[in-house]
Amino acid sequence: MKDDDCRELLRWAAPRLRLRLEGFHRVRGQVCKRMGRRLQELGLVRVAEYRDRLESDPEEWAVLDALCRVTISRFYRDARVFDALRDELLPALLQSSPVLRVWSAGCASGEEPYTVSILFRLGLLPRFPQARLELLATEADAALLARARRGCYPQGTLRELPTDWRPRVFSGPAVEPCLTPEYREGLIFLHEDLRARMPPGPFHLILCRNVAFTYFAPSLQREVLAGLVSRLAPGGLLVVGTRESLPDGGVELERVAGTLPIFRVPGAR
Repeated sequence: MKDDDCRELLRWAAPRLRLRLEGFHRVRGQVCKRMGRRLQELGLVRVAEYRDRLESDPEEWAVLDALCRVTISRFYRDARVFDALRDELLPALLQSSPVLRVWSAGCASGEEPYTVSILFRLGLLPRFPQARLELLATEADAALLARARRGCYPQGTLRELPTDWRPRVFSGPAVEPCLTPEYREGLIFLHEDLRARMPPGPFHLILCRNVAFTYFAPSLQREVLAGLVSRLAPGGLLVVGTRESLPDGGVELERVAGTLPIFRVPGAR
């Protein structure tokens, strides 16, 4: 599929999927390749034919929606964010509650929630030996969830993880090592789309990074943000992506770690 054709299709389809066209600027090539393969599967040549298919087959919209999901992820991605959580913010929460409840929303293939598990066990438990982690991860893509449950990853996804942690966390083949069992304990994966359903909470920490506030349309962003904030425990933290900003007209939040994208309800402690 030519880039102009792909851009035309995304421009037409994005509002109907409640997606934000600008969010695909950096990853349009990945999405366009998937769309091109889909047209080949259907025996279609022109974008106009695929639009006709969408108009006549409501189930094809779910297929297109899945093609638009971007799945880039790494362990300890945006290290300064996880450093701030480890060194200051999560210790403050653990001083008032021995149980840390965390939700990774849109967890892709699991690197983010496993990062939280690693950080908790290696970065927090030595200081808070009585602490306990309850960790929930949700993802709309069943294939990604299957990879997450497998827990084995190529070396490239580990490059931001602190070097001294890697041999303590991973074992097995050097090409694709697997997490050792202790870092899987207490982690629950659920097949859920946060646009349709959210776990009840409350959570001390919610990570919703590089999904809702990049790819969702502004009105949907505001709906999702309200749902996330309503599931925060008093003093709980919301983390979004470093390139993301919260939608105008959404719930008012304050930053708690300088310019890092870590937020809390104003006045909540």
